[in-house]
This record gives sequence, C-alpha cells and structure tokens, in this order.
Amino acid sequence: MTQVSLVADHRRLAIDHRGHTKEFAALWLRESSPDPDTLDPRTGQRLIEAAALPLDLRIEQADVEDETLHIRFSDGHRAGFDLNALLQTPSSNAAKPLWEADLDAPPQADFDAALNDDDALLEMLEGLHHYGFVLVSGVPTTEDGMQALIERVGPLRRTNWGGIADVKSVANAYDLTMTQRGLEPHTDNPYRDPIPGYIWLHCLTNAADGGDNTLVDGYRAAQVLRERNPDAFDALTRVWPTFRYQDDTTHLESEGPLIELNSRGETVRVRYSNRTERVPALPADELEAYYAARREFYELITGDELTLHLKLNPGQMLIMDNYRLFHGRRAYELAGGVRHMRQGYVDRDSTASRRLVLRRQLTHSDSEEVA
Repeated sequence: MTQVSLVADHRRLAIDHRGHTKEFAALWLRESSPDPDTLDPRTGQRLIEAAALPLDLRIEQADVEDETLHIRFSDGHRAGFDLNALLQTPSSNAAKPLWEADLDAPPQADFDAALNDDDALLEMLEGLHHYGFVLVSGVPTTEDGMQALIERVGPLRRTNWGGIADVKSVANAYDLTMTQRGLEPHTDNPYRDPIPGYIWLHCLTNAADGGDNTLVDGYRAAQVLRERNPDAFDALTRVWPTFRYQDDTTHLESEGPLIELNSRGETVRVRYSNRTERVPALPADELEAYYAARREFYELITGDELTLHLKLNPGQMLIMDNYRLFHGRRAYELAGGVRHMRQGYVDRDSTASRRLVLRRQLTHSDSEEVA
C-alpha cells in the first residue's frame, strides 16, 4: 500500500511506500514532469525553463492509481508519474563489488564472441563496469589486433602519441613506460583533461623475464583507508596536486585529488602518478598531513593485501577503468625474450553509452520474445 501526503504547506510531497517514506519538493516534481508539454517526446529534453518556475509553487492535489502518481500543481499543470521509477534508488558505486588480491574469478571475455555477438559484448562491458577491468582472450596478435573490438565500443581516443601505441623498451624513451623498469601502481595521464577513461592493453609477445602486470582496485583502497584512517582519507580528498607532462612538442597539465568524491561522498575517481605529480606549496601543517596520508595510501596500493598479479600471454588483452584501477608492472629483463604490448584509450562516455544502449536493446528484445 502506497500513501501520499502533502507537507510543508503543500510545498512537498511525502510518499510512504512499504514502510519507507521519501519526500519530494514540489518544484522538483514540476520540472521533472514527464508529460509532452514539459519534455519533448522525441528527444526527452526539457521544453520549459525550469529556472522561471514560481518559487512558491505548491501541490494542490496528489493521489495514486494503478502505480501512477497523479499531481495537480498550483500553476494549473497536471502530471502523472510512474511511481516505481520515481522511487527508484539512484545508481551508486556502493553496488559495485570491491575486490582484493584474493579475487577468485576475474571477469573474462572472448574476443570473437564480443566482436560478433551483442550479448557477449554486453557481458564484457558489464564485467568491466562492475569490476573495473576485464581480461579478453583470443585477440589477434597483429599490431592493430584490438582495433575491431574498439570500434564496436567507441572511437579510439587519440593523443599526442597517436592512436594505438607501442609499449616496449626503446632507446631514448620519451616516457618511463617505454623502459624496462618496474612501474609503481598508477593511473594513466592524470595531466590530461579529460583523463582517458579506459586503457586497452594488448599483448603481442611477453617472453621477457618479469614484466608481470599488477592491478589494484582503487575504490577498495580508498574504502580501506577511510575505515582505518578517516583523517588521511579526508586529506587525500581535499588537496589537489597538479600533474604535468612535457616534451619537445607537448605540455599538458591538469589537477585533481588522489581520491575524488561525488555528491554522495562516494569515491568516483582515483589518481596516482608519482612520475608527474606536483604538490602545491600549501601551509606546512596541510602538507605534513597530506604527505603522511599519501604514504599510507601508497603502502596500501603497493602491498600484498590488495594487489592482483597476472602475466598476459600473447593474444590476451586487459581493458582497465582508468578512473578506478591502479596498474603497474614488475621490472623485466630482455635477456629472457621480447615484451611487446600495444595500448590504446577509449573514453568513458562512449563506453558507458554502448553498455546502456545494449542493455536497453537486449532487454527490449527479450521482452518482445516473451510477449
């Protein structure tokens, strides 16, 4: 049984649904009206100017019939709301499974299946969305072997290094990635705006000694830090370092905290790049707190508790959420053979759009089959 009542001099609507009460402001309901006079039926975009609605707007009448909430507003407008959609809980990162070093079953996908079957592609993208990475097997071991699957998801992000680029040891390396040294856990390119959303790392050969990849769930690391040392967590959300990259033809700078929160206080992005971070000259007490917090976070993301180790085989590929995952590698020796990876970036908006559209299309298709 769902009950509605008008409160705060009819400026708010309270809905009691299965013992839980939720309040809605009259203005919010008015500007969210789903009727064709408020929202364009084709585009879903708002037709009225929300900022021009009367600030003293009231709800004159509200009742529920057949899962629809009917409202009459003081400006004379009438609207019907899908009650279930209205009460739906906003999506939250809290629903994503957080993982540590003992993750038993990393999400996996088959290249050909994802390339040729929408259900398999959606399963791959859902795994990526929930866990922050997916291991894809069966990728052609050609230089642009992953290109076809990238095009199924979204356009390749081009940078000053081009599109799909080599990751291997070279003379006179322009970046430490192109050396044999080990790489600390990090996120890629925090000096860009926007930061690349997803990293596609494709293995062509991996016969060198060492060179294992490391992965850490940054959301879990932030959660652990918050539980063990709330002050340190707070320091890493408040201080905004600058990240900088430059060479003969490029100068890139951006800024942001090592742990970034949304309006609900949830971690939505992590950054870590020892090679490119530049901390501002803040007051000494703030810096001391920041450095202590950064040290504790560093020890977490480099420790055995959270670090997942794997070594890619030729024809395997990692797709990684660059807003969530810290990734790194062990040092390697070329005396044991060649280590040659190829890497590209795909942005978050196109990746999320592909997943959500596929989900809607396949759900609609399944519904039609049942009908």
